Amino acid sequence: MLARAITLIESNAPSHFETAQEVLRLLLPWTGQSIRVGVTGVPGAGKSTLIETLGINLVDHSHRVAVLAIDPTSTVTGGSILGDKTRMEQLSRHPAAFIRPSPTGGVLGGVARKTRETMLICEAAGFDVILIETVGTGQNEITVRSMVDFFMLVLITGAGDELQGIKKGVMEIADAIVINKADGDNQIKAQAARTEYNRALHYLAPATSGWQTRAYTASALTGDGIPEIWDVIRQFHATTTASGVFSACRRQQTRSWLRAVIDEQLQHYFYDHPTVKATLPQVEDAVMNSDLPVMVAAQQLLELMQK
Repeated sequence: MLARAITLIESNAPSHFETAQEVLRLLLPWTGQSIRVGVTGVPGAGKSTLIETLGINLVDHSHRVAVLAIDPTSTVTGGSILGDKTRMEQLSRHPAAFIRPSPTGGVLGGVARKTRETMLICEAAGFDVILIETVGTGQNEITVRSMVDFFMLVLITGAGDELQGIKKGVMEIADAIVINKADGDNQIKAQAARTEYNRALHYLAPATSGWQTRAYTASALTGDGIPEIWDVIRQFHATTTASGVFSACRRQQTRSWLRAVIDEQLQHYFYDHPTVKATLPQVEDAVMNSDLPVMVAAQQLLELMQK
């Protein structure tokens, strides 16, 4: 039933829109009671394995875990592999866990178009921990930051200069940096990388007011450091709840979501406007032929909506 509800929400069919919104309206009183964690990182950092190991640790301690795994959509074919369940085989079989792969559908920011709604449905279904695994470009994860409480950046060592391996902008929005694969011969390198990142983080403004972002080491393979990561998330939740930052961030995220939806709807309204549809090809030709400045062309098209 949960999977079918998410499929309804994700549908772009106009006939499904009103039913989907009614489902969300009825479920809203049962939402908002989870801890929402975003997980991103460079490709090959082991995000899926780390999420599975963390998820197994949580369900073993009586939590209910929903994993929203976002897969990139091909710009050529429009398709997605959606194979994250195969990389979380053990967690996907647990009765207290739910894994939902979704395509980005061309949406930037490492998330799918309906990730927020999907998250609300999972909360209404009783999942108290929501883990969102982003596409993991390591460069463009701002959108997921705006919908989670705790944002985790997963990195690995041995990829050259550690601080050059990820853009400063991503580090600035992280609440924790986890150096994964800290096992075997890689433990010493991981510890050194943690020290280096903590030194760099000392000079960055905190991503969340009243919380100091720090780097940690873990091994998704052996499980070392995984319970400590959850302890950090719990401490973050307790600290920000006590200070009022947690609820303030949630309110701000909801307002940002509203404005994003308004922007999206206005764009659809603009391109579906009959006069704009009829005039757009000629205006585009004029711009491409350098007969009309872009700003003037845009203004002319926007004025057509008022007629």
